[in-house]
Amino acid sequence: MTDICQNLIAGVWREGVGTVENRSPSDPADLIGRHARANAQDMAEAAAAAAEAAGGWAETSPQVRADLLDRIAAAITGQEGDLARMLAREQGKVLPNALAEVRRAAHIFRFFAGEALRLRGEALASVRAGVDVEITREPLGVVGLITPWNFPIAIPAWKIAPALAYGNAVILKPAELTPGTAWMLARIIHEAGCPAGVFNLLVGPGRVLGQAMVDHRRIAAISFTGSVPVGRGLARACAETMTKVQLEMGGRNPMIVLHDADLPVAVAACLDGAFFQTGQRCTASSRLIVQDGIHDRFVAELTRQMQALRVGPALEEGSQIGPVASEGQLRGNLDYVALARAEGCTVIGGDRLDSATGGYFQAPALFVGAGNDMRSAREEIFGPCASVIRVADYDEALAVANDTAFGLSSGICTTSLRHARDFRRRSAAGMVMVNLPTAGVDYHVPFGGRKGSSMGSREQGSMAAEFYTSVKTAYVFAG
Repeated sequence: MTDICQNLIAGVWREGVGTVENRSPSDPADLIGRHARANAQDMAEAAAAAAEAAGGWAETSPQVRADLLDRIAAAITGQEGDLARMLAREQGKVLPNALAEVRRAAHIFRFFAGEALRLRGEALASVRAGVDVEITREPLGVVGLITPWNFPIAIPAWKIAPALAYGNAVILKPAELTPGTAWMLARIIHEAGCPAGVFNLLVGPGRVLGQAMVDHRRIAAISFTGSVPVGRGLARACAETMTKVQLEMGGRNPMIVLHDADLPVAVAACLDGAFFQTGQRCTASSRLIVQDGIHDRFVAELTRQMQALRVGPALEEGSQIGPVASEGQLRGNLDYVALARAEGCTVIGGDRLDSATGGYFQAPALFVGAGNDMRSAREEIFGPCASVIRVADYDEALAVANDTAFGLSSGICTTSLRHARDFRRRSAAGMVMVNLPTAGVDYHVPFGGRKGSSMGSREQGSMAAEFYTSVKTAYVFAG
């Protein structure tokens, strides 16, 4: 990659108002490069370019859009090694996980290449004689996309691909922590033949570019994935401008382990859900709700396997958990470890780990003896920390699981078909897992939650059309 990751506006790579260094959380001395910082004027120019290009792109054949997405997918596959190394280096995800994420991005673009050809409508009989009724979907125009650092290619892919497939022009504002991966993806989209202005990349502070995105009258919709406070502020701002908005925010996801659970299955699901990818997944299993009859055995075995996990640099062979994404994030995690102790939990692990590189490494942690009323169990930590809450029976477990401001993902480990069936029906979450980790979803089905986790229509799969298109009902009198 180039030394400076430039912004892409109207098909031209542009400098910004300054540059910001991009360093590795595995080794802060590792200077990956610098990225150009965009400002509100850049957003205005990108919005104007996107608005100018949107009409022509909307009128192209669905086959043209499908072919572009296919070329993007092929280029991602062809460069998957370089993309994965960049992702691991700047985000801290261990290399096998980074490679899996890159491959997922390619799958997403291929899926939406097909969806471009499958945009559906309806023809209905009118209640009036001689009148035909047709219901069609049309692109919105210019769509702003704000993406986080924890999945720096998969989440941009599942926003960009449907936006382009359904005929919209795009402005992508990725997280400042991971500009290199976003720049590489933008270069692929550009070199795949995306028309000038149809895709634009701006890297910079969210408080500046996010507000500029909301304020610009030519941006018809904004899709955001990130923190709850920022998402709520964005929702308020979009309400003022009547901008269509889609929010994916936090989670404090419960995993119930009943006394009849298969212990190895339960431990494997919780180990993966709570700690893999450094716990930096909005779907992570951060509240482990464990029934009395299996509690002690479960905690002992999960502790044994948790402490055996190898924490190390993202590119180092054998690392199972990489660093926390930033020094600030690590400080926040350690504050929650201290809070859990102060609230009366027995804390296993959770300390900062020394390393030769000075990276932001943290031992995974269990907060045993947690109560669902504790801050350390209710607030999203977004790190390798899980609270263990003991319950007497299934009914208490379900009540505790649903007693949260969030509702993204939930899970249960049990061999009881009755309890599994009841949980699927009564869990107050958008996604429910049975004997599987709460983290880990397919790319061709809807993604999203309830309550404080999500707002607006679902992402991914064919339901992505709900956000990226507008419904039009046409009446024709045929005489």
